[in-house]
Amino acid sequence: MSESQQTEDQNAVEAEKAAEETRESPEAGAETVEEKPAKDPDIKWYVLRVQSNKEEQVREALEMRVKMAGVQELITRVLVPSEKVTEIKGGKKRVTERKLYPGYVMVEMKLTEDSRYLVRETPGVGDFVGPAGSTPVALTEQEVDKILGDAEKTAEEAQPKVRIAFSPGDSVKIKEGPFQNFDGVIEEIIPDKGLVKVVVTIFGRPTPVELEYWQVESV
Repeated sequence: MSESQQTEDQNAVEAEKAAEETRESPEAGAETVEEKPAKDPDIKWYVLRVQSNKEEQVREALEMRVKMAGVQELITRVLVPSEKVTEIKGGKKRVTERKLYPGYVMVEMKLTEDSRYLVRETPGVGDFVGPAGSTPVALTEQEVDKILGDAEKTAEEAQPKVRIAFSPGDSVKIKEGPFQNFDGVIEEIIPDKGLVKVVVTIFGRPTPVELEYWQVESV
């Protein structure tokens, strides 16, 4: 047998051996999927009473204290639940954020003596919501889902809600449009579209018309 033939036979044997090893190893050639660490079941959401109109300052102060103390594994998130609201002021439309629960801040944390002390000693924090002097009571999953449902949406995902300062039965005057200067009574509010349905008297007959909410004013 020639030297070249021996080399070819040896290469064939090695190739077959490698293929056999691959067949015996079910994970060979498969991509490794990195599993995310399981969330600590002791980390839950709690509600804090804070100074009214100081919710954002409290959130920033608490986040800073957590970072400085290096306890991010104990206090993972601080949130001021809010929603986007469209307002018309001075004839100009603007989108602002409105707090869903004024005077309260949510904190996701593992309750320990250290984490509880750090939270309670943050300027502006009153105390955890719950019976006075008792262990803070965590929110249930249903309560968390309800509160965070809209609050965690991004600006692109969230559809600004229009704040309409009228109620059915209110007397109004129409400021613009073909019915300008007509008086009427609000019959229905359509907040999703920013409309109000106003009943006005035209030729002696009550007629409902739909208007942009900023086209009317209280009388």
